[in-house]
Amino acid sequence: MHELGLVSHVIKTVERICREQSLRQVCSVTLEIGEVSGVIPDYLTDCWYWSCKKTVYLRGAALRFETIPAVTLCENCGCQYPTVTYAKICPSCHSVRTHLLRGNELIIKEIEAE
Repeated sequence: MHELGLVSHVIKTVERICREQSLRQVCSVTLEIGEVSGVIPDYLTDCWYWSCKKTVYLRGAALRFETIPAVTLCENCGCQYPTVTYAKICPSCHSVRTHLLRGNELIIKEIEAE
């Protein structure tokens, strides 16, 4: 379960920001999660609430998610297409010379704090 490691990294980052910005309490954190990142939101949520109990700034903070759609680029014809629908095969020219442009990220988008 890599979600615990991800949560640990996010919490450390948010705590550092809290210290730098002299924030007292985090109300919520919004993460952008790539559609093909392999992150399981339910596991992430469980790890979040378990880990936040042990922090000063994040105790009781809500965790919110936004999905980043996965998009693949065909190197053969330049077509950009939804990865989940077509995988590695370009729907336009049927080439397999493709690569993922976005959709595997995990980004801290927003921190709501006092």
